[in-house]
Amino acid sequence: MLGVLRRKVVSSASSTWCVRKSLHTVRPAVSTSRIPSAAAEEISILTRQCGHVRNFNQLVLPGCSSNLRPERGAVTNLCSSPILPNWSRPFSANSGDTVDAVVPYMGESISDGTLAKFLKNIGDRVEVDEPIAQIETDKVTIDVTSPEAGVIQKFVAKEGDTVEPGNKVAIISKSGEGVEHVAPSEKPSEKVAPPAEDKKEEKAKPQVETTPVQEKPKKSSPPPPKRSPTELQLPPKERERRVPMTRLRKRVATRLKDSQNTFALLTTFNEVDMTNLMKLRSDYKDAFVEKHGVKLGFMSGFVKAAVSALQNQPIVNAVIDGDDIIYRDYIDISIAVGTPKGLVVPVIRNAEQMNFAEIEKTINTLAKKANDGSISIDEMAGGSFTISNGGVYGSLLSTPIINPPQSAILGMHSIVSRPMVVGGNIVPRPMMYIALTYDHRLIDGREAVFFLRRIKDVVEDPRRLLLDV
Repeated sequence: MLGVLRRKVVSSASSTWCVRKSLHTVRPAVSTSRIPSAAAEEISILTRQCGHVRNFNQLVLPGCSSNLRPERGAVTNLCSSPILPNWSRPFSANSGDTVDAVVPYMGESISDGTLAKFLKNIGDRVEVDEPIAQIETDKVTIDVTSPEAGVIQKFVAKEGDTVEPGNKVAIISKSGEGVEHVAPSEKPSEKVAPPAEDKKEEKAKPQVETTPVQEKPKKSSPPPPKRSPTELQLPPKERERRVPMTRLRKRVATRLKDSQNTFALLTTFNEVDMTNLMKLRSDYKDAFVEKHGVKLGFMSGFVKAAVSALQNQPIVNAVIDGDDIIYRDYIDISIAVGTPKGLVVPVIRNAEQMNFAEIEKTINTLAKKANDGSISIDEMAGGSFTISNGGVYGSLLSTPIINPPQSAILGMHSIVSRPMVVGGNIVPRPMMYIALTYDHRLIDGREAVFFLRRIKDVVEDPRRLLLDV
Protein backbone atom coordinates (compact mmCIF):
# COMPACT_ATOMS: atom_id res chain seq x y z
CA MET A 1 0.00 0.00 0.00
CA LEU A 2 1.50 3.32 -1.00
CA GLY A 3 -0.04 6.69 -0.14
CA VAL A 4 0.65 9.96 -1.90
CA LEU A 5 0.05 13.17 0.04
CA ARG A 6 -0.97 16.26 -1.93
CA ARG A 7 -1.32 19.65 -0.19
CA LYS A 8 -3.32 22.71 -1.07
CA VAL A 9 -3.36 26.07 0.79
CA VAL A 10 -6.80 27.57 1.18
CA SER A 11 -7.36 31.06 2.57
CA SER A 12 -10.59 31.55 4.52
CA ALA A 13 -12.10 34.21 6.76
CA SER A 14 -10.70 32.46 9.84
CA SER A 15 -7.19 32.32 8.28
CA THR A 16 -7.10 28.50 8.67
CA TRP A 17 -5.00 26.12 6.70
CA CYS A 18 -6.27 22.82 5.41
CA VAL A 19 -4.59 19.96 3.69
CA ARG A 20 -6.23 17.95 1.04
CA LYS A 21 -4.91 14.62 0.02
CA SER A 22 -5.85 11.83 -2.27
CA LEU A 23 -4.75 8.31 -1.76
CA HIS A 24 -3.92 5.95 -4.54
CA THR A 25 -3.80 2.21 -4.03
CA VAL A 26 -1.03 0.35 -5.71
CA ARG A 27 -1.71 -3.34 -6.18
CA PRO A 28 1.03 -5.68 -5.20
CA ALA A 29 1.18 -7.08 -8.69
CA VAL A 30 1.92 -3.68 -10.14
CA SER A 31 5.53 -2.60 -10.19
CA THR A 32 6.36 0.52 -8.19
CA SER A 33 8.38 1.81 -11.14
CA ARG A 34 5.09 2.70 -12.85
CA ILE A 35 4.40 5.39 -10.24
CA PRO A 36 5.11 8.83 -11.73
CA SER A 37 8.30 10.45 -10.48
CA ALA A 38 6.44 13.64 -9.53
CA ALA A 39 4.11 11.66 -7.28
CA ALA A 40 7.03 9.85 -5.70
CA GLU A 41 8.61 13.13 -4.77
CA GLU A 42 5.43 14.33 -3.08
CA ILE A 43 5.42 11.47 -0.61
CA SER A 44 7.99 13.12 1.66
CA ILE A 45 6.66 16.70 1.41
CA LEU A 46 5.58 17.96 4.83
CA THR A 47 4.39 21.44 5.76
CA ARG A 48 5.91 23.15 8.76
CA GLN A 49 2.51 23.55 10.38
CA CYS A 50 1.49 19.88 10.10
CA GLY A 51 4.23 18.34 12.23
CA HIS A 52 5.13 14.70 11.53
CA VAL A 53 2.82 12.61 9.38
CA ARG A 54 2.96 9.19 10.94
CA ASN A 55 0.54 7.25 8.69
CA PHE A 56 -2.08 7.88 6.09
CA ASN A 57 -5.86 7.74 6.09
CA GLN A 58 -8.92 9.29 4.51
CA LEU A 59 -9.44 12.99 5.41
CA VAL A 60 -12.75 14.75 4.73
CA LEU A 61 -12.59 18.57 4.91
CA PRO A 62 -15.40 21.14 5.00
CA GLY A 63 -16.44 22.11 1.52
CA CYS A 64 -14.77 19.04 -0.03
CA SER A 65 -16.44 16.00 -1.58
CA SER A 66 -17.05 13.10 0.79
CA ASN A 67 -17.22 10.47 -1.97
CA LEU A 68 -13.68 9.37 -1.32
CA ARG A 69 -12.89 5.69 -1.15
CA PRO A 70 -11.60 4.69 2.26
CA GLU A 71 -8.25 3.06 2.28
CA ARG A 72 -7.21 0.42 4.76
CA GLY A 73 -4.68 0.93 7.49
CA ALA A 74 -4.35 4.68 7.17
CA VAL A 75 -4.53 7.20 10.05
CA THR A 76 -3.71 10.89 9.77
CA ASN A 77 -2.34 12.90 12.69
CA LEU A 78 -2.33 16.65 12.08
CA CYS A 79 -1.06 19.06 14.69
CA SER A 80 -3.32 21.91 15.72
CA SER A 81 -0.59 24.45 16.38
CA PRO A 82 -1.52 28.00 15.27
CA ILE A 83 -0.13 29.24 12.02
CA LEU A 84 2.13 32.29 12.33
CA PRO A 85 1.96 34.82 9.51
CA ASN A 86 5.09 35.60 7.52
CA TRP A 87 5.48 39.38 7.53
CA SER A 88 7.14 41.18 4.64
CA ARG A 89 8.14 44.62 5.94
CA PRO A 90 11.07 46.30 4.23
CA PHE A 91 12.18 49.49 6.00
CA SER A 92 9.50 49.19 8.70
CA ALA A 93 9.14 48.08 12.29
CA ASN A 94 7.21 45.06 13.56
CA SER A 95 4.06 47.14 13.89
CA GLY A 96 4.35 48.44 10.33
CA ASP A 97 3.98 51.98 11.69
CA THR A 98 7.55 53.21 11.20
CA VAL A 99 9.76 53.71 8.17
CA ASP A 100 13.46 54.50 7.87
CA ALA A 101 14.94 57.55 6.15
CA VAL A 102 18.19 56.42 4.54
CA VAL A 103 21.06 58.11 2.69
CA PRO A 104 20.32 58.13 -1.07
CA TYR A 105 22.67 57.23 -3.92
CA MET A 106 25.20 60.05 -4.28
CA GLY A 107 26.91 59.38 -7.63
CA GLU A 108 29.44 57.05 -9.21
CA SER A 109 32.54 58.79 -7.85
CA ILE A 110 31.13 59.48 -4.35
CA SER A 111 31.16 56.66 -1.81
CA ASP A 112 30.40 58.56 1.40
CA GLY A 113 29.55 61.96 2.82
CA THR A 114 29.28 63.94 6.04
CA LEU A 115 25.97 64.51 7.78
CA ALA A 116 26.11 68.31 7.79
CA LYS A 117 22.90 69.18 9.66
CA PHE A 118 19.34 68.16 10.39
CA LEU A 119 16.63 70.32 8.85
CA LYS A 120 13.95 68.99 11.22
CA ASN A 121 13.66 68.17 14.92
CA ILE A 122 12.30 65.12 16.69
CA GLY A 123 8.53 65.39 16.79
CA ASP A 124 8.24 67.51 13.64
CA ARG A 125 5.68 66.60 11.03
CA VAL A 126 7.13 65.75 7.58
CA GLU A 127 5.53 65.02 4.25
CA VAL A 128 6.57 62.61 1.50
CA ASP A 129 9.92 63.57 -0.10
CA GLU A 130 10.39 66.47 2.33
CA PRO A 131 14.10 67.02 3.21
CA ILE A 132 14.97 66.20 6.79
CA ALA A 133 18.80 66.29 6.64
CA GLN A 134 21.67 67.40 4.40
CA ILE A 135 24.65 65.26 3.37
CA GLU A 136 27.78 67.16 2.35
CA THR A 137 29.97 65.37 -0.21
CA ASP A 138 33.15 66.24 -2.07
CA LYS A 139 31.16 67.90 -4.85
CA VAL A 140 27.55 68.68 -3.92
CA THR A 141 25.13 68.78 -1.01
CA ILE A 142 22.48 66.04 -1.08
CA ASP A 143 19.18 66.00 0.82
CA VAL A 144 17.88 63.02 2.79
CA THR A 145 14.12 62.97 2.24
CA SER A 146 11.28 61.31 4.09
CA PRO A 147 9.93 58.19 2.32
CA GLU A 148 6.49 58.54 3.96
CA ALA A 149 4.40 61.23 5.61
CA GLY A 150 4.57 61.12 9.38
CA VAL A 151 6.35 62.39 12.48
CA ILE A 152 10.08 62.09 13.15
CA GLN A 153 10.43 59.59 15.98
CA LYS A 154 14.19 59.28 16.35
CA PHE A 155 17.51 60.34 14.83
CA VAL A 156 19.86 57.41 14.33
CA ALA A 157 22.94 59.31 13.09
CA LYS A 158 24.52 62.48 14.47
CA GLU A 159 25.69 65.66 12.82
CA GLY A 160 29.29 65.25 11.67
CA ASP A 161 29.05 61.49 11.16
CA THR A 162 30.38 59.94 7.95
CA VAL A 163 27.56 58.11 6.20
CA GLU A 164 27.29 55.93 3.12
CA PRO A 165 24.40 55.30 0.71
CA GLY A 166 21.84 53.10 2.45
CA ASN A 167 22.76 54.11 6.02
CA LYS A 168 19.81 54.85 8.29
CA VAL A 169 19.51 58.48 9.37
CA ALA A 170 16.11 58.78 11.05
CA ILE A 171 13.02 56.78 11.99
CA ILE A 172 9.64 58.20 11.01
CA SER A 173 6.35 57.16 12.59
CA LYS A 174 3.37 57.24 10.26
CA SER A 175 0.84 57.67 13.08
CA GLY A 176 3.04 59.79 15.35
CA GLU A 177 2.72 57.40 18.31
CA GLY A 178 5.58 57.08 20.76
CA VAL A 179 7.24 60.31 19.62
CA GLU A 180 8.83 62.56 22.19
CA HIS A 181 8.65 66.19 21.16
CA VAL A 182 11.93 68.06 21.47
CA ALA A 183 12.25 71.82 21.54
CA PRO A 184 14.19 73.36 18.63
CA SER A 185 16.98 74.44 20.97
CA GLU A 186 17.48 70.90 22.26
CA LYS A 187 19.62 68.41 20.40
CA PRO A 188 18.48 64.77 20.17
CA SER A 189 22.06 63.60 20.45
CA GLU A 190 22.52 65.01 23.98
CA LYS A 191 23.72 62.43 26.45
CA VAL A 192 21.47 61.33 29.31
CA ALA A 193 22.53 62.75 32.67
CA PRO A 194 24.24 60.17 34.90
CA PRO A 195 22.40 58.90 38.00
CA ALA A 196 22.70 60.77 41.27
CA GLU A 197 24.86 58.01 42.77
CA ASP A 198 27.42 58.42 40.01
CA LYS A 199 27.51 62.14 40.65
CA LYS A 200 28.18 61.55 44.32
CA GLU A 201 31.04 59.22 43.47
CA GLU A 202 32.48 61.76 41.06
CA LYS A 203 32.29 64.46 43.72
CA ALA A 204 33.87 62.20 46.28
CA LYS A 205 36.87 61.29 44.12
CA PRO A 206 38.34 64.80 43.86
CA GLN A 207 38.06 65.20 47.64
CA VAL A 208 40.13 62.09 48.24
CA GLU A 209 42.75 63.18 45.75
CA THR A 210 42.97 66.76 46.98
CA THR A 211 43.43 65.85 50.67
CA PRO A 212 47.11 64.79 50.45
CA VAL A 213 47.84 67.61 48.07
CA GLN A 214 46.78 70.19 50.66
CA GLU A 215 49.16 68.70 53.23
CA LYS A 216 52.20 69.13 50.99
CA PRO A 217 53.61 72.63 50.79
CA LYS A 218 53.29 74.19 47.39
CA LYS A 219 56.50 74.99 45.64
CA SER A 220 56.84 78.54 44.53
CA SER A 221 56.59 78.74 40.74
CA PRO A 222 59.57 80.36 39.07
CA PRO A 223 58.95 83.82 37.66
CA PRO A 224 58.17 83.92 33.92
CA PRO A 225 61.20 84.58 31.77
CA LYS A 226 61.62 88.11 30.65
CA ARG A 227 61.19 88.54 26.93
CA SER A 228 63.38 90.78 24.95
CA PRO A 229 61.71 93.73 23.19
CA THR A 230 62.42 92.12 19.80
CA GLU A 231 60.83 88.74 20.64
CA LEU A 232 57.58 87.94 18.79
CA GLN A 233 54.47 88.29 20.96
CA LEU A 234 51.99 85.60 19.91
CA PRO A 235 48.28 86.14 20.62
CA PRO A 236 46.68 83.86 23.23
CA LYS A 237 44.95 80.69 22.12
CA GLU A 238 41.63 81.97 23.49
CA ARG A 239 41.47 84.44 20.60
CA GLU A 240 41.66 81.72 17.95
CA ARG A 241 38.91 79.53 16.50
CA ARG A 242 39.45 76.10 14.97
CA VAL A 243 36.80 75.06 12.42
CA PRO A 244 37.05 71.80 10.42
CA MET A 245 37.20 72.13 6.64
CA THR A 246 34.13 71.11 4.71
CA ARG A 247 34.40 68.16 2.35
CA LEU A 248 33.83 70.45 -0.63
CA ARG A 249 36.62 72.79 0.46
CA LYS A 250 39.02 69.87 0.96
CA ARG A 251 38.13 68.48 -2.47
CA VAL A 252 38.74 71.83 -4.18
CA ALA A 253 42.08 72.20 -2.39
CA THR A 254 43.17 68.73 -3.47
CA ARG A 255 42.22 69.26 -7.11
CA LEU A 256 43.93 72.65 -7.34
CA LYS A 257 47.12 71.29 -5.83
CA ASP A 258 47.05 68.28 -8.15
CA SER A 259 46.68 70.69 -11.06
CA GLN A 260 49.82 72.56 -10.04
CA ASN A 261 51.76 69.35 -9.50
CA THR A 262 50.67 67.72 -12.79
CA PHE A 263 50.37 70.43 -15.42
CA ALA A 264 53.05 72.70 -16.86
CA LEU A 265 51.08 75.86 -16.16
CA LEU A 266 51.73 78.99 -18.18
CA THR A 267 49.59 82.14 -18.43
CA THR A 268 49.35 84.66 -21.25
CA PHE A 269 47.49 87.98 -21.06
CA ASN A 270 45.71 90.44 -23.30
CA GLU A 271 43.27 93.33 -22.92
CA VAL A 272 39.87 93.82 -24.48
CA ASP A 273 38.05 97.03 -25.36
CA MET A 274 34.48 96.45 -24.13
CA THR A 275 32.96 99.47 -25.89
CA ASN A 276 31.09 97.64 -28.66
CA LEU A 277 29.86 94.78 -26.49
CA MET A 278 28.60 97.22 -23.86
CA LYS A 279 26.83 99.25 -26.57
CA LEU A 280 25.24 96.08 -27.95
CA ARG A 281 23.99 95.19 -24.50
CA SER A 282 22.69 98.71 -23.83
CA ASP A 283 20.79 98.91 -27.14
CA TYR A 284 19.02 95.54 -26.91
CA LYS A 285 18.78 94.69 -23.19
CA ASP A 286 15.11 95.74 -22.87
CA ALA A 287 13.99 93.93 -26.01
CA PHE A 288 16.06 90.89 -24.97
CA VAL A 289 14.37 90.67 -21.56
CA GLU A 290 10.92 91.19 -23.07
CA LYS A 291 11.34 88.35 -25.56
CA HIS A 292 13.45 85.81 -23.67
CA GLY A 293 12.65 86.62 -20.04
CA VAL A 294 16.31 86.82 -18.99
CA LYS A 295 18.84 89.65 -18.84
CA LEU A 296 21.57 90.00 -21.45
CA GLY A 297 24.97 89.82 -19.75
CA PHE A 298 28.61 89.84 -20.78
CA MET A 299 29.09 86.14 -20.04
CA SER A 300 27.10 85.00 -23.07
CA GLY A 301 29.29 87.17 -25.31
CA PHE A 302 32.46 85.61 -23.87
CA VAL A 303 31.03 82.10 -24.17
CA LYS A 304 30.31 82.68 -27.87
CA ALA A 305 33.78 84.16 -28.29
CA ALA A 306 35.32 81.12 -26.54
CA VAL A 307 33.37 78.77 -28.83
CA SER A 308 34.74 80.58 -31.89
CA ALA A 309 38.29 80.49 -30.48
CA LEU A 310 38.06 76.78 -29.62
CA GLN A 311 36.87 76.00 -33.14
CA ASN A 312 39.84 77.92 -34.56
CA GLN A 313 42.34 76.32 -32.13
CA PRO A 314 41.02 72.79 -31.42
CA ILE A 315 44.19 71.86 -29.49
CA VAL A 316 42.96 74.05 -26.63
CA ASN A 317 39.85 71.87 -26.44
CA ALA A 318 41.94 68.66 -26.36
CA VAL A 319 43.35 66.76 -23.38
CA ILE A 320 46.30 64.47 -22.67
CA ASP A 321 45.44 60.87 -21.81
CA GLY A 322 48.60 58.88 -21.11
CA ASP A 323 50.63 58.94 -24.30
CA ASP A 324 47.66 60.03 -26.46
CA ILE A 325 45.91 63.31 -27.24
CA ILE A 326 42.11 63.25 -27.23
CA TYR A 327 40.50 65.82 -29.53
CA ARG A 328 36.91 66.64 -28.68
CA ASP A 329 34.42 67.40 -31.43
CA TYR A 330 32.03 68.99 -28.92
CA ILE A 331 32.37 72.09 -26.74
CA ASP A 332 31.16 71.85 -23.13
CA ILE A 333 32.11 75.05 -21.33
CA SER A 334 32.36 75.07 -17.53
CA ILE A 335 31.48 78.27 -15.68
CA ALA A 336 33.21 78.74 -12.31
CA VAL A 337 30.71 79.89 -9.67
CA GLY A 338 31.69 80.91 -6.16
CA THR A 339 29.24 79.80 -3.46
CA PRO A 340 29.26 80.19 0.34
CA LYS A 341 30.31 76.53 0.62
CA GLY A 342 33.06 76.66 -2.01
CA LEU A 343 33.79 76.80 -5.72
CA VAL A 344 31.61 74.75 -8.07
CA VAL A 345 31.87 74.49 -11.85
CA PRO A 346 28.56 73.73 -13.64
CA VAL A 347 28.78 72.86 -17.34
CA ILE A 348 27.01 74.34 -20.38
CA ARG A 349 26.54 71.34 -22.68
CA ASN A 350 27.02 71.73 -26.45
CA ALA A 351 27.63 75.47 -26.23
CA GLU A 352 28.45 75.61 -29.94
CA GLN A 353 24.76 74.89 -30.72
CA MET A 354 23.35 77.64 -28.47
CA ASN A 355 22.49 81.26 -29.12
CA PHE A 356 22.84 84.17 -26.69
CA ALA A 357 19.42 83.63 -25.09
CA GLU A 358 19.92 79.89 -24.50
CA ILE A 359 23.33 80.52 -22.94
CA GLU A 360 21.98 83.20 -20.59
CA LYS A 361 19.08 80.99 -19.50
CA THR A 362 21.37 78.05 -18.83
CA ILE A 363 23.84 80.16 -16.85
CA ASN A 364 21.02 81.70 -14.81
CA THR A 365 19.54 78.30 -13.96
CA LEU A 366 22.87 76.70 -13.02
CA ALA A 367 23.93 79.70 -10.91
CA LYS A 368 20.72 79.55 -8.86
CA LYS A 369 21.13 75.83 -8.26
CA ALA A 370 24.77 76.30 -7.23
CA ASN A 371 23.92 79.01 -4.70
CA ASP A 372 21.05 77.14 -3.03
CA GLY A 373 22.97 73.83 -3.04
CA SER A 374 20.54 71.91 -5.26
CA ILE A 375 22.92 71.41 -8.20
CA SER A 376 23.50 67.77 -9.13
CA ILE A 377 26.73 65.94 -9.91
CA ASP A 378 25.69 65.34 -13.51
CA GLU A 379 25.41 69.10 -14.04
CA MET A 380 29.06 69.53 -13.03
CA ALA A 381 30.59 66.45 -14.64
CA GLY A 382 32.73 66.75 -17.73
CA GLY A 383 33.50 70.04 -19.42
CA SER A 384 36.23 70.71 -21.99
CA PHE A 385 37.05 74.36 -21.21
CA THR A 386 36.45 76.68 -18.23
CA ILE A 387 35.67 80.39 -17.92
CA SER A 388 36.23 82.11 -14.57
CA ASN A 389 34.87 85.60 -14.06
CA GLY A 390 36.74 87.18 -11.18
CA GLY A 391 35.65 90.60 -12.37
CA VAL A 392 32.33 90.32 -10.53
CA TYR A 393 34.33 90.56 -7.29
CA GLY A 394 36.52 93.43 -8.53
CA SER A 395 39.59 91.45 -9.58
CA LEU A 396 41.82 93.48 -11.92
CA LEU A 397 44.29 90.75 -12.90
CA SER A 398 44.90 87.11 -11.94
CA THR A 399 46.38 83.82 -13.12
CA PRO A 400 43.61 81.19 -12.92
CA ILE A 401 44.42 77.52 -12.29
CA ILE A 402 43.31 74.82 -14.74
CA ASN A 403 40.35 72.66 -13.77
CA PRO A 404 41.62 69.05 -14.26
CA PRO A 405 41.48 67.20 -16.58
CA GLN A 406 40.97 70.18 -18.91
CA SER A 407 43.91 71.84 -20.64
CA ALA A 408 43.10 75.56 -20.37
CA ILE A 409 41.04 78.14 -18.50
CA LEU A 410 40.03 81.70 -19.44
CA GLY A 411 40.04 84.37 -16.75
CA MET A 412 37.82 87.47 -17.01
CA HIS A 413 38.39 90.55 -14.85
CA SER A 414 36.80 93.85 -13.93
CA ILE A 415 36.06 96.56 -16.48
CA VAL A 416 38.07 99.73 -15.80
CA SER A 417 37.98 102.96 -17.76
CA ARG A 418 41.54 103.69 -18.87
CA PRO A 419 43.12 106.15 -21.36
CA MET A 420 43.72 104.45 -24.69
CA VAL A 421 45.09 105.65 -28.02
CA VAL A 422 42.37 105.40 -30.69
CA GLY A 423 43.01 106.88 -34.12
CA GLY A 424 45.93 108.88 -32.80
CA ASN A 425 43.88 110.39 -29.98
CA ILE A 426 43.88 109.57 -26.28
CA VAL A 427 40.34 108.68 -25.25
CA PRO A 428 38.86 106.88 -22.23
CA ARG A 429 37.84 103.29 -22.96
CA PRO A 430 36.27 100.54 -20.81
CA MET A 431 39.04 97.97 -20.76
CA MET A 432 39.25 94.44 -19.38
CA TYR A 433 42.31 92.27 -18.85
CA ILE A 434 41.85 88.65 -19.91
CA ALA A 435 44.17 85.75 -19.06
CA LEU A 436 44.58 82.27 -20.49
CA THR A 437 46.28 79.65 -18.33
CA TYR A 438 47.13 76.54 -20.36
CA ASP A 439 49.01 73.27 -20.12
CA HIS A 440 52.31 73.91 -21.89
CA ARG A 441 52.84 70.16 -22.35
CA LEU A 442 50.06 70.17 -24.93
CA ILE A 443 49.53 73.78 -26.02
CA ASP A 444 52.36 75.90 -27.41
CA GLY A 445 52.62 79.64 -26.96
CA ARG A 446 51.62 80.26 -30.55
CA GLU A 447 48.25 78.50 -30.19
CA ALA A 448 47.62 80.16 -26.84
CA VAL A 449 48.28 83.67 -28.18
CA PHE A 450 46.14 83.04 -31.28
CA PHE A 451 43.34 81.73 -29.06
CA LEU A 452 43.40 84.80 -26.82
CA ARG A 453 43.64 87.08 -29.85
CA ARG A 454 40.48 85.51 -31.28
CA ILE A 455 38.66 86.17 -27.98
CA LYS A 456 39.72 89.82 -28.20
CA ASP A 457 38.63 90.24 -31.84
CA VAL A 458 35.16 88.73 -31.31
CA VAL A 459 34.41 90.65 -28.12
CA GLU A 460 35.55 93.96 -29.59
CA ASP A 461 33.52 93.38 -32.78
CA PRO A 462 30.59 90.96 -32.20
CA ARG A 463 29.61 91.25 -35.90
CA ARG A 464 32.38 88.71 -36.61
CA LEU A 465 30.14 86.03 -35.13
CA LEU A 466 27.40 86.83 -37.63
CA LEU A 467 29.77 86.87 -40.62
CA ASP A 468 32.03 84.04 -39.34
CA VAL A 469 35.21 86.00 -40.03
